[in-house]
Amino acid sequence: MEADPDGRKAVVEGVRFDGNEQCVIVSVRPEARRRQRCGICVRPASWYDGGRGRRRWRALDHGAVRVFLEADAPRVACREHGPTVVAVPWARHGAGHTRAFDQRTAWLAAECSKSATAVLIRTSWRTVGRIVERYVADRDGAVDRLAGLRRVGIDEISYKRGHRYMTCVVDHDTGRVVWMADGHGKDVMDAFFDHTPGTPATWARALDAWGSKSLRSLLKPAERLARDGFVVDDTFRSQTAANQARFADFPASAKLFLPGGELPVVGSVFKNPDLARTYEKLGREGVGALYRGELADDIVRTVRKPPVDPDATRVVRPGDLTRKDLAAYRPLRQDPTKVRYRGLDVYGMAPSSSGGTSVGEALNILESTDLSRAGRAQYLHRLIEASRIAFADRGRWVGDPAFEDVPTKELLSRRFADARECLIRDYKALTSPLPPGGPRNPERCGSGGSAVPTTFEGENTTHLTTADRWGNVVAYTLTIESTGGSAITVPGRGFLLNNELTDFSFAPADPAVHDPNLPGPGKRPRSSISPTIVLKHGKPVLALGSPGGATIITTVLQSLTGHLDRGLPLVDAIAAPRASQRNAPTTEIEPDLWNSPVRAELEKLGHAFKQNPEIGAATGVQRLPDGRWLAAAEKVRRSGGSAMVVHPGGGH
Repeated sequence: MEADPDGRKAVVEGVRFDGNEQCVIVSVRPEARRRQRCGICVRPASWYDGGRGRRRWRALDHGAVRVFLEADAPRVACREHGPTVVAVPWARHGAGHTRAFDQRTAWLAAECSKSATAVLIRTSWRTVGRIVERYVADRDGAVDRLAGLRRVGIDEISYKRGHRYMTCVVDHDTGRVVWMADGHGKDVMDAFFDHTPGTPATWARALDAWGSKSLRSLLKPAERLARDGFVVDDTFRSQTAANQARFADFPASAKLFLPGGELPVVGSVFKNPDLARTYEKLGREGVGALYRGELADDIVRTVRKPPVDPDATRVVRPGDLTRKDLAAYRPLRQDPTKVRYRGLDVYGMAPSSSGGTSVGEALNILESTDLSRAGRAQYLHRLIEASRIAFADRGRWVGDPAFEDVPTKELLSRRFADARECLIRDYKALTSPLPPGGPRNPERCGSGGSAVPTTFEGENTTHLTTADRWGNVVAYTLTIESTGGSAITVPGRGFLLNNELTDFSFAPADPAVHDPNLPGPGKRPRSSISPTIVLKHGKPVLALGSPGGATIITTVLQSLTGHLDRGLPLVDAIAAPRASQRNAPTTEIEPDLWNSPVRAELEKLGHAFKQNPEIGAATGVQRLPDGRWLAAAEKVRRSGGSAMVVHPGGGH
């Protein structure tokens, strides 16, 4: 018989996913006053013995995952039935599984049908909902429920006579439920794509590990700059102009970026007193103030109820960010990627960024060629082809390693590079999209799957590179994704919210090929950030990085090879006209290359080009043989960068 079928007299101790046995385990026990009862008649009975200890009752298998109920199962001496297993909540003694448990918890395997889910919620959501929340939180870290997903359907299930709703994201092809949340409407769906700000938490983590000054003192210059302002240049005005329509729809953004409803004038001073006060608050209270307290409340309120101009016609979806999301955020501490190139150790950003693996793989491919002796056309040909190959492999293999099986070590192996390098011909360009290779079992000149085009990625980010007199080096790339982020300024706080989740591939380029960068709850999108540090015998040689979305990878690669292989001074390697090939039919090149005779030479090899006015905006530092530092930045791109060596006395 079933014990406590409504679940109100049971205690759910925990739900876990057993990765070894690939099953869900739900641990239960009866509440205190319902213990030591006969498993058949459920009447109180005296103790008999410990039985077989903890037992599992098989629940209904649904999909690919088994579900078990687990509980202590001693025996009692029932006056009517003799020695028998004690009553266990939801367990049907003598049966392989329980009917109530089938109905209420089988779908925890995330393979159940829509109809089963609807029945479950309508019968007992209060009890099962808590099980679901804990189960989903645990499983999201171990299993990618979106793997293989091609098309989705969105269902809203009403229960409690239409007073409560549940939103389900369903695999359109199989009927599997892949994501669920309480409530309905656009605000709930945004939770499927929500992203928590991480920059201040990264500052705190770096400062705790390596800092020598307080956060308050370090934020003072930024606070002063926000309060006193900076002179508007052509780049800032043009970037604001590109976002003018979006900024105008949000009063806080319009007030800050469009004074008097107009674009900021070149030569005027742009001030942000709200941001100055925010920096002062973070310096005084620590970065925890952004993740808890009044500032956190302002962020959550802005996300959930975007402050839109009443006259705006733009459709703005509310988000579902919560204070719990902010409080739970933790920056990752992970090892960098590393490759050996020309006797140097090159370190980069590990996945979910694709920067370290893509730059590293391309360098491995290029190392077999003496680029110092190659002509300009042959150098660019090899550079373009190495980039093409690296992006083909990036698209198939790189995603969030917490959800995807990312073969980082194999992508950076010499064996894989040799297998991919053999595709390059000096007399003929490859064509894109190029199929990816198989890094775990590389075949010379072979492929590891079908060719798919590279999905779109914007060209905006921020990068800085710095070093101190002791040889400590920082290459730091940060982003709010688009220039202008989401265009929503937190009222009274002076900063924009990001739209970083657009780095996800919202649909696979080819439904038949798995895309490791599809979105999912708790998943980090793939980026292209490529902060890079080069060491020789453990001592810094140079460091660099760039903004530019997916062009970051090609910018860093070309700057590295221009300096290390072609012998250009670092500032000239950064300033050199750029080409960017990202497994696309055409390679983007800047005007100086477009108007150069080298373009015709490359076109004879089969390369196709299109102009990009500006690719990347790198900065770098170099340790000179005598121990001095050299700083380098763009001469022209984005109105020129900033590079200087600051001496302790304050001069530079």
